[in-house]
Amino acid sequence: MPESPTAPAALPTPTAPVELTAEDGKLVVLARGARGRVGAVEGAAVRDQDGRTYTAASVSLPSLTLTALQLAVATAVAAGATRLEAAVVVTEASTLDGAGHAAVRDLAADAPVHVAAPDGTVLGTVIE
Repeated sequence: MPESPTAPAALPTPTAPVELTAEDGKLVVLARGARGRVGAVEGAAVRDQDGRTYTAASVSLPSLTLTALQLAVATAVAAGATRLEAAVVVTEASTLDGAGHAAVRDLAADAPVHVAAPDGTVLGTVIE
């Protein structure tokens, strides 16, 4: 049976501390801010092909549920982005949600998706 697009994607286990580029480090700061502003479960940030960044927090309403990464990607697309360079999700989970991962992959087959803890510690990076 094929894997559901909302199933978690396993994170690699880092063997050494993950070193981010300065630009990806900024995404961690932005994602933490988006999460903290509204006390959301998750915060996310993405960078598009022009270097523009988009942030979002998870949304949970009776009629609509979006992960932070889904909403960040949707915001980027609504602003005209056609490709993503990188993404970050800040979460207490130890896995990357399948729906957010799929949204990033819709725009970039190879963009790194960094997963960070609420304190900003990078837990792992999903590249595939």
